[in-house]
Amino acid sequence: MAGALVGGAFLSASLQVLFDRLASREVVSFIRGQKLSDALLKKLERKLLVVDAVLNDAEVKQFTNPYVKKWLVLLKEAVYDAEDILDEIATEALRHKVEAAESQTSTSQVGNIMDMSTWVLAPFYGQGIESREEEIIDRLEDMARDRDVLGLKEGDGEKLSQRWPSTSLVDESLVYGRDQIKEEMVQLLLSDNARSTDAMGVISIVGMGGTGKTTLAQLLYNDQRVKEHFEIKAWVCVSEEFDPIRVTKTILEAVNSSTFSTTDLNLLQVQLKERINMKNFLLVLDDVWNEDSCDWDTLRTPLIVGAKGSKIIVTTRSTNVASAMRAVHTRYLGGLSSEDGWSLFKKLAFENGDSSGHPQLEEIGEKIVHKCQGLPLAIKAMGSLLHSKVEAREWDDVLNSELWDLPTDVVLPALRLSYYYLPSHLKRCFSYCSIFPKDYEFEKEKLVLLWMAEGLLEQSESKKRMEEVGNLYFQELLSKSFFQNSISNDSCFVMHDLVNDMTQLVSGEFSTSLEDGKIYRVSEKTRHLSYLINEYDVYERFDPLSQMKCLRTFLPRSKYQLGALRELSGSLVISKLGNVVCDRDALEANMKDKKYLDELKFEWDYENTDLGWCCAK
Repeated sequence: MAGALVGGAFLSASLQVLFDRLASREVVSFIRGQKLSDALLKKLERKLLVVDAVLNDAEVKQFTNPYVKKWLVLLKEAVYDAEDILDEIATEALRHKVEAAESQTSTSQVGNIMDMSTWVLAPFYGQGIESREEEIIDRLEDMARDRDVLGLKEGDGEKLSQRWPSTSLVDESLVYGRDQIKEEMVQLLLSDNARSTDAMGVISIVGMGGTGKTTLAQLLYNDQRVKEHFEIKAWVCVSEEFDPIRVTKTILEAVNSSTFSTTDLNLLQVQLKERINMKNFLLVLDDVWNEDSCDWDTLRTPLIVGAKGSKIIVTTRSTNVASAMRAVHTRYLGGLSSEDGWSLFKKLAFENGDSSGHPQLEEIGEKIVHKCQGLPLAIKAMGSLLHSKVEAREWDDVLNSELWDLPTDVVLPALRLSYYYLPSHLKRCFSYCSIFPKDYEFEKEKLVLLWMAEGLLEQSESKKRMEEVGNLYFQELLSKSFFQNSISNDSCFVMHDLVNDMTQLVSGEFSTSLEDGKIYRVSEKTRHLSYLINEYDVYERFDPLSQMKCLRTFLPRSKYQLGALRELSGSLVISKLGNVVCDRDALEANMKDKKYLDELKFEWDYENTDLGWCCAK
């Protein structure tokens, strides 16, 4: 696996969480109450702000400068360590609150709680809070000096290298497996929008980066029946920055076959309106990212005068774009079949597309195509890479390497852009998904709960419940093609293998996924760990705590914590009720206020016997 690509915006989101915690009432009150130095926390905040200023520039430069990449890894370590300190302070503050609330309980009960509290915090007490703060500040001071040596600039810094804009031309000899989809969409283009109130109909093609959305749009644009049907055609590559002036000007220049020097949006729209008035037109907007319906309304204003039956094809990675543009039909584009993928690969990898004279290379090539999981862009990149290689050893090297490690600048940028333009709060949640092994089917509800437990969800200004916030995050990632519906289980979701690889690249050594009952060595940097257990696994074969500096842990420690958790939802099981010694303990759990629970189950101490009761709303 290639080295970790630590996202600057990911770290910015983590730093914002730290800044919020540093200013929180609980932390400030505890520091003052324990007579600790709040000056150290303020100094820590200042040092974090210094490195935060250059994160955007560092995110881009890490792809070409290994020293910047290492700098980001070290910064991420420091951020995690600072989070640990603030978590410890918050936990200590809660422990003091629990002690005060339990002052009237028996000595034995308090002792039990304190024993567990000490166990939970044991990894943190190797040194004092203040000395650890000073150590992190020293590290950040060194990193602040290094940023100048590395040439990191404040603000936006450098931008990702721009891709070539798409054009309407296509080499149809390199297109496989899209005949049926193309035919269905041609018929949509030739229809007259009888069901639409608009004169023009918007048709969207949605899929993850590299699935061939642009290629399909090119096939449609160049189909002879389509050419004869529309009076006017125009192709515009929109890309990441949506500029109504540039897009309008490009459309006008295409329909007039001449250039315009003006940048006045009003003049451009007036001329475009006059040019297409009552004419049947086809417009392709390729690679649209902007999800703002207001921007789309601005762009479409001069287009609504076209003749009924006019069409707009939109290619995008996001279903939200299709919704904002009020698409009347959306085609979700998946990968190629294994047969079509192999045909495409052969066309590029072998002379004249004939693999019959190389049976050994055929066997390896089929495995490489399988590894690309039907993604045309990846298959093309691998086929082109291997075209001049005739040794089986060279093909094996490609097969056994991660696609991200290969000397090609095609596959990685196509998916990297999707991650790069994610909002920072979604980057944190997406990165956390690196705990899932490839092809792992996960449920939305469980993933949202994991995000909640890790503190990855931002508090909503509209006072939405955290589960609702998590659901919104999930839907955004799903709409942008980071998640896909599972084919085998309607209630589950999966990630494409290359998307899963992206999570691994973003997380690096900070996240580890264990599977197949193997024994792994876990890095000291590891903060998130998953262990995929099968029926043959022996639980004792791996001890992660002996190999890690710290794993973040969530353990409710008393009935008072349970009482404070008013927004619990789903199912709740409370066991060992034989330990409850008086009715006041039950009252303190405050079960009556947990209005979002669907199921509540009480269990006593009798094994495999439920003597309690169960209720569902």
